[in-house]
Amino acid sequence: MIIHLYEGYKLGTYKVSEIVYSVSLATLLCNCLTYGLIFIINLDFKIFIYMFLLQIIQTLFTILWGVVGNKLYFLIFEHHQILLIFGHDPTEVSKKIISRKNRYFITRMISDSLTSKEIIELSTVYDSIMLYEVRKDLRDLITVYCFEEEKSLFIIPEIPEIIRRGTHNLYLMDTPLLVANHWGLSLGQKIVKRVMDLLIIIPVAIIVSPFMLITALCIKLYDRGPIIYKQDRLTIDGEVFQVYKFRSMIVNAEQKGAQLSTENDNRITPIGKIIRAIRFDELPQIINILKGDMSIVGPRPERPEIADEYYNEFPEFKLRLKVKAGLTGYAQVFGKYNTTPKDKLKLDLMYINDYSLYMDLKLIIYTIKILFMKSSTEGIEEGKKTAI
Repeated sequence: MIIHLYEGYKLGTYKVSEIVYSVSLATLLCNCLTYGLIFIINLDFKIFIYMFLLQIIQTLFTILWGVVGNKLYFLIFEHHQILLIFGHDPTEVSKKIISRKNRYFITRMISDSLTSKEIIELSTVYDSIMLYEVRKDLRDLITVYCFEEEKSLFIIPEIPEIIRRGTHNLYLMDTPLLVANHWGLSLGQKIVKRVMDLLIIIPVAIIVSPFMLITALCIKLYDRGPIIYKQDRLTIDGEVFQVYKFRSMIVNAEQKGAQLSTENDNRITPIGKIIRAIRFDELPQIINILKGDMSIVGPRPERPEIADEYYNEFPEFKLRLKVKAGLTGYAQVFGKYNTTPKDKLKLDLMYINDYSLYMDLKLIIYTIKILFMKSSTEGIEEGKKTAI
């Protein structure tokens, strides 16, 4: 189940290193659970030696399976040679696709300023087409064309399209009717979500309390400054609350005003670099969850002053405040620290529209996977204060 959740079976889609990491982490979690239960029954520490040896064997087989499996996959299936049709500057999206060059290749990029007939003619030699912010009439035309010709169609959705994902069928007449009336969580969903938060976070708080104590001592001994860093953040309906974090930067790190951390930020202390890398700086937010300021899963809370900058550039950013802020979320699992506000909103809206208890559990388990992935903590570029 965990391998499936971590998408460790997706040969040809992900790099060999990502597949090996996903499967090895899944087997490690299962081994810890299994051998932990056996230890409770037998109270024999030697059982962990067997677990260690088994994990080595499993990892070796996983590497072999990933390498051989990927090669076999590409002998059977071809890479996606993509025609990218764009309406706005495609530089950023093309960079992201190129980073997945093990499976996806942008062979050609054309503007939607060409006539529809010209674009269709150019599309005939490609089996995969990607649309990026193209005009609506062309988007509809290409969608139907790909359906008829059985071509793969990749669409980078706009915000209204993501909102419409939450529609359901209503058979009121003999004309198809879609209804969208699910904006946020119902009262019942909020109650169930709160109960689940408490059932998970109370045992977690007990387990991690020794690590929190050690972290607090390290921060205090390093520069004698405050241990906890409090910061105003936004949650559901724009309410402001104080989020708690272990201080990872120098004292008075924001004398020049609010800004996100950058790559190679010299304000981060040596202790801060370590606790950020293993996400221990976020542990005090357990208190926020117990208080009810936050949920375990939800959009990450933004700072009011940075959110205001995003609103000026991108007013729709307020739509993510339809649910309570979270410790982890869709944008954290599938995005990065420096993901643009627009992409963060798209990911968070997908979570809000598709919310379920299963999705919360899935994202919690998936968060374990990204804890040790460096790419998920990439800072913004030097010289910038926000991710715009």
